[in-house]
Amino acid sequence: MQDIAKKAGVSSATVSRVINQSGYVSSVTRKKVESAIQQMDYVPNSQAVSLKTGSSKTLGIVAPNFSDTMMILVRSFTLAAQQEGYTVTFYITDQDKQKELDVLEMLRGKRLDGIFLLIRLNDWSVIEPYTKYGPIVTWQRVDSDHIASVYMDQYHAYTLGLEHLYASGCRSIVNLYSNIQGLNTKSRIKAYEDFCKRYRLSAHPADLFMGLNTSTDGERVAQWWLEQTVKPDAFMTSTDSVAAGLVTQAQRLGCHLPEDFSVIGFDNIEISRLLDISTIDYPVAKQAKNAFALIYHQLTQREVHVEPLAFQLIPRKTTNN
Repeated sequence: MQDIAKKAGVSSATVSRVINQSGYVSSVTRKKVESAIQQMDYVPNSQAVSLKTGSSKTLGIVAPNFSDTMMILVRSFTLAAQQEGYTVTFYITDQDKQKELDVLEMLRGKRLDGIFLLIRLNDWSVIEPYTKYGPIVTWQRVDSDHIASVYMDQYHAYTLGLEHLYASGCRSIVNLYSNIQGLNTKSRIKAYEDFCKRYRLSAHPADLFMGLNTSTDGERVAQWWLEQTVKPDAFMTSTDSVAAGLVTQAQRLGCHLPEDFSVIGFDNIEISRLLDISTIDYPVAKQAKNAFALIYHQLTQREVHVEPLAFQLIPRKTTNN
């Protein structure tokens, strides 16, 4: 900056005001400084700026793996952050707790201004102390005074789907679940149990249909259905990917949906529209925008708009509507 000041015939303070766009600089002087910057091919050192300002203008998204739903979250969060001048880095921990801690240490070391923690690996008691170094917002349900959440109770979402299946005539409904440890899975199990009690239906045991997350899992469920003597007439699935595998393999096996059985997905990602799968719209794009808004508010203390969130049933051709 001193070299630029010397070349432009101005003070270092004037160069700083031009670079940081702060304070008054006449148009003539500004042009001199900008010309010197261009001639010397000067680029500000972002790490030096971070040390001086205490802000890296970088946010982290942390998840143990990657999925179609998370892709929507990452895209929406990143676009919202970019509009306010932030860069976003996505960290995949691959189920390694230490890798998650490494990212949290980046928050403590001021290399990140805030973190959107999609799915945590460490206990909340380990994560919560890091909030003194910057905002942490999660996609999961958490009871904390320091960690904000954009969580939505999936009990209501699953109830929407189950009631739709019942109204269309289904009476032997199987729920397919993902992670048994997740609070969302526990909410889905409770919704199914309450639904079966309400209509006096036989409930299929949850432990037989746990850990199903991919289209390959859905394909295996279709094969399982074919082998059953007494066949269920509907499936409420954990994700659209599972539903897509189930529907596609069922068609390969010569099944006709919804005549042989009905299927409802979850998330309303692109594949459900392409395959005409009935699903539950899970507004993850809005959740991501809200996550950024909560982080931005904590960083700047500015008022932000948080969008209202609600699940919606999207009936298509895999159920009788």
